[in-house]
Amino acid sequence: MLKLLCIGKSGQVAQALAERAAKHGAQLQALGRPDIDLTAQEHLRSAIEAARPDLVINAAAFTQVDHAESERDAAFAVNAEGPKRLAEICAALDLPMIHISTDYVFDGTGTTAFQETDTPAPLNVYGVSKLSGEDHVRAALKQHIILRTSWVYSPFGANFVKTMLRLAKERGEVSVVDDQVGCPTSAFDIADAILQISNAVLEPGGAVPFGTYHFTADGEASWADVAAEIFETFEARSGCKIRLNRIPSSDYPTPAARPLNSRLDTRKITDTLGITPRPWREGVRDTVDRLMDEES
Repeated sequence: MLKLLCIGKSGQVAQALAERAAKHGAQLQALGRPDIDLTAQEHLRSAIEAARPDLVINAAAFTQVDHAESERDAAFAVNAEGPKRLAEICAALDLPMIHISTDYVFDGTGTTAFQETDTPAPLNVYGVSKLSGEDHVRAALKQHIILRTSWVYSPFGANFVKTMLRLAKERGEVSVVDDQVGCPTSAFDIADAILQISNAVLEPGGAVPFGTYHFTADGEASWADVAAEIFETFEARSGCKIRLNRIPSSDYPTPAARPLNSRLDTRKITDTLGITPRPWREGVRDTVDRLMDEES
């Protein structure tokens, strides 16, 4: 059985990995604060050596995009310096590593999906810190997979799907931005992709090309489109009708600028590793159903 070590245990992807690992024939250990500290290299190395994994997954991140604008040092400590230390330790221990990154490394110009070879140009501190983390991983560790994804949601933590479902229960009318386009991606789909990659990387005689890959669900949507899907599922189960107002980003200003185009091209991961994303609507409906089942 594969032994995987996940850095980060309270985030959406980490919790999804914990649920999915056994189905992929893997044993997963997740470490987060206070058990592990990305900012302390010796502490980090000792924890990894004690775990004796076959592969390390970095799911730890400072993900509060707006807070990063005023908490730059904290964002860079976790998103840039943390992956640097982790990659250096993995290189010293001859361990492959999967590092999760984001569509926010791009500037959101144009209307086509960004490919792995497109030049990053982040718009906000969060994106800059994540790009710096990518660069550090590439420089320190040959055996790396950088997995960029977008608009992550799940039944865990705070995310867009949970927020919209809460608003649907509290209000009869909700306004949602309609000019930012990307693809909502279930943390469970990301976990499944990571576990498939792990198996491929560690397969005896396997020759998985290391490098950068994009993975999101299939299709594209605006935030308002996603909200419409959530409300449709909610209405079918509750009988409550929610009015959706589609608004421009200018009507909902935030401290951090958001890319208008968050589309990621996933053809490379399908062609190279055989990982085919499922339609985004399926994941959203599954999550809404699970959340409503758990509440009832």
